[in-house]
Amino acid sequence: MSVEGKLSYKDYLEPKIMLQLYSRGAFPMADEDDGVINWYLPEKRTIIPLNDYNYPRSLKKVIRESNFEFKLDYNFLIVVKNCANRDPTWISKELIEAYLRLDKLGFIHTVETWQKGKLVGGLYGLTINGAFFGESMFSKVTQASKVALIHLIEHLNKKKFVLLDVQYMTPHLKMFGALEISFEQYEVMLNKAHKKNCEF
Repeated sequence: MSVEGKLSYKDYLEPKIMLQLYSRGAFPMADEDDGVINWYLPEKRTIIPLNDYNYPRSLKKVIRESNFEFKLDYNFLIVVKNCANRDPTWISKELIEAYLRLDKLGFIHTVETWQKGKLVGGLYGLTINGAFFGESMFSKVTQASKVALIHLIEHLNKKKFVLLDVQYMTPHLKMFGALEISFEQYEVMLNKAHKKNCEF
């Protein structure tokens, strides 16, 4: 369901309001036809349990044998533009501008996969307290986004995060142990995450 009210959708892109909506579990998506950005609060949510995730065997070998290099928060703009570089996309220019405002406040974070000095994959999301709200990922070479996700999970565990919200189930996420839960279950985890004071 959409949580948008009587205000213009642009009013909901102010950092303070965006953070309020994210803290409730809502997330934005731009309509691919008219660019209007709506906020959504699905009755079912998908999470990757940080204490019970799956580490695909194939990735262990890739990470061990590849020359991938990982960087955190190195260049958000390049990451989000790569994530938006698909047709159709829900990541509009207007939404990117809104994310950049949150990035300046320290709420947006990236895990980037580099190879031979080039960005080849990665992901970005938003953190509030002990929750990481995953938004999108991209890959230019095989497995680059998957190894970024594993790196994210390991990093969140190290930093004692409680919740990794990935919004909707996909085959890509299911291989990591993603679970679809009710919104009531999600709220319990979200409330627990809000009691933590984690730094990415």
